[in-house]
Amino acid sequence: MKFGIGNNVKSRVVRTCTPELFHQAVDSRKVARVCAEIADAREMYLRGELTKEEFETKKAELKKRLPILTPHATFRNERRLNAEAIPSGMSMYDLDHIPNPQERWAEIAPRKEELGIVLAHITPSTEGLRLFFIMPQGMNLGEAQAWMAKQLGDTTYDVCVKDYARSSFLVPREYMLYVSDKLFEEVERPVPTPTTLPTPTTPSFRHPSFQNEGNSDSADKSILLLREGGVPEGGGGRKHPTHYKGVPYTEILHAIAEELGGEPEEGERNAKVLRMASSLRHICDNNAEWLMEIIPTYGLPEEEWKKTIQNACKDGLKYGTTKVLQNAFAKLLPYGQSKTSYIFDNQGMVKIKNEKLNDEESLIANHSSLTPPKMPTKLPPLIELLLSRTPDIYKPAVAHAVFPALGVHLHNTTFRYIDNVRHEATLMNVLMAPTGAGKNCITEPINRIMADIRERDEENLAREKAWKDEVNRKGANKDKQKRPEGLVIQEIDADMTNPAFVMRMAEANGHFLYTRLNEIDQFNALKGNGKAGQHFQIMCLAFDPNNRYGQTRVGTQSVTEKVTIRFNWNASTTIDKGVKYFNGVLTDGPISRINFCTIPEREIGAEMPIYGTYDEAFDEQLAPYIERLVAANGLVDCPEAYALAKRLRDESAEVAIKSQDRTYENLSFRANVIAYLKACVLHVAHGGWDESFDEFIRWSKEYDLWCKMHFFGAAIEAEEERGRAKRSNSRGPQNNLDFLTEEFGIEQVRELYARLRKEPRLVKESIRNWVRRGYVIEVGNNRYRRVK
Repeated sequence: MKFGIGNNVKSRVVRTCTPELFHQAVDSRKVARVCAEIADAREMYLRGELTKEEFETKKAELKKRLPILTPHATFRNERRLNAEAIPSGMSMYDLDHIPNPQERWAEIAPRKEELGIVLAHITPSTEGLRLFFIMPQGMNLGEAQAWMAKQLGDTTYDVCVKDYARSSFLVPREYMLYVSDKLFEEVERPVPTPTTLPTPTTPSFRHPSFQNEGNSDSADKSILLLREGGVPEGGGGRKHPTHYKGVPYTEILHAIAEELGGEPEEGERNAKVLRMASSLRHICDNNAEWLMEIIPTYGLPEEEWKKTIQNACKDGLKYGTTKVLQNAFAKLLPYGQSKTSYIFDNQGMVKIKNEKLNDEESLIANHSSLTPPKMPTKLPPLIELLLSRTPDIYKPAVAHAVFPALGVHLHNTTFRYIDNVRHEATLMNVLMAPTGAGKNCITEPINRIMADIRERDEENLAREKAWKDEVNRKGANKDKQKRPEGLVIQEIDADMTNPAFVMRMAEANGHFLYTRLNEIDQFNALKGNGKAGQHFQIMCLAFDPNNRYGQTRVGTQSVTEKVTIRFNWNASTTIDKGVKYFNGVLTDGPISRINFCTIPEREIGAEMPIYGTYDEAFDEQLAPYIERLVAANGLVDCPEAYALAKRLRDESAEVAIKSQDRTYENLSFRANVIAYLKACVLHVAHGGWDESFDEFIRWSKEYDLWCKMHFFGAAIEAEEERGRAKRSNSRGPQNNLDFLTEEFGIEQVRELYARLRKEPRLVKESIRNWVRRGYVIEVGNNRYRRVK
């Protein structure tokens, strides 16, 4: 069966789930960590340290970070929309708020083959059981769910029919109770017998939003079973439009639900339906009856559901559209080409246009995609040359990796950024890719770029060696020569110690140093015996203008220098090792200062990529670009790069506002500087601005941000949330009486103190203090009442 997998519930991008992707997700540290945090929050709630509202809010926020499955369908163009669904033949069923999901599964397990169950797991909250099962033939999703409810004797299940775009949060391996071999197989769907079909009294509710969900073998796709009093989509009894300027209201509703953390579940239905209605009303004339034709009951009693929607409309439209609605429309933007897209005017109302996606919309699409942005076809001439011998699969990685080596050729050359700070071409690159992906693809292009510097380095290395040999011959002789001057050696060893690094930097006379590391952890040599994190400090200082770094030693033979770090470098690593390497400095700065790139994993059995030949003709074509870089000096003015940096800055700000993603915003600041410096390097190397630079630099920044968000985004967000939680928990003592009912007994206080991990001996002492201070009065038999 083909079903979907996606990064998280906020993303509309879903691709077909393979066994490899499934097992990678359930075994990932991220999924285990998030679910552990949910379990910890639940324990805090049970101990009374969190209110129910606080727990539900925290749980909803944490679940947004989990990857998702879409068991009901895959989707054309990898977009999680009902209109583009390809049914899987599988349905999902939830058993919520059960005391012991493992025991309930033990009761169901003997019938798993009979019921067509292919997956069973504990839900992220640990309070429910989720089942994936093969739908009986001739049933739609709602009928299949009702059928399963009858088989399990479940009379309290959520009658809100789950649509094709419905997602299921993934959980770690330990939460998995059963995974069938049939989960990824194409199987023949069984035909239900008359005794297993839903009876007329079995809940089989459908909703206008699921008009197109019938399977290809459904008996009668034109018949819609609705809540009592409902009307079918497009039917004669329908009073209001079903689309907003070409967009189905049902799709808008799904996007709004995702913005709010998913469809309403038990315990949050009333509040979430109110928020959904409050957002949707802005494009439904603030009409409660119209909203009732769109928003399902989600299991709420009819009168309560109606009153909730009516309450949403009582204030009119004086406050303008909500950010939730705006973000929902951003998710509905098509991914590329000339299709319908949606924008907001100055009053916050939605307008429609038919044109190619603008830059901001493309950024939103790239930000949430499972694959990195596609490299433009028209490239700057220098980049086109450097990629001319590179197989297509490696070209995006090489297009990023060549910039540190190009920047090394600039000496005493600065560029004024849009904040009026002068920067040099400080460029650092890390290539993170799976094992065996071909990370060595960057080697030869870098070798060709560095050829002239290496030739000069060889001469100075020979001078240094001759001096060392002479010193060793003369021993303690006072006549031995001093260290030669002008030993500018730019390419350093990957395992260089910190003192040697400082010495090379001092002797470089304002030139950049450069190294290429086959593995990122070779950087650890730079920390030597110094303080922890010294190598990360060097990364940060290398990026920052006007930095100072060095060491002071007492010994006459020791290196004592203070230098400005000018250090460009390339490093390669596997994805797991790279994530682990930066795990301790997620919010400390190195990640935002480094340019990241990757190589997609090749299909098993794919043909071997073939490289071109690097010959003299290649070197001759490259030489003029290198010569222009070497000849540059002083403050270089590049108005086109300056203007582009401003546009890119504004576009990232719009994405951050519409996605409300603080992590993306923070990473975008320095990503914009990196993109600007690349543009300036190209400007100097070409001797002017080329029309191909705009699109290439924009792609370069989007690609860099995609890698950072893809590899580190969730971990950075989690780290920042932990920091915020730690700060918010630094508060004064709470009144324990607030956790007790108006009238309570001594046993309730004992239970409360046990949850709060307070000493049992404090129970009676606390009660005596409350009585003495007049907070409570004794009403007899160890019973007390709070004084208002």
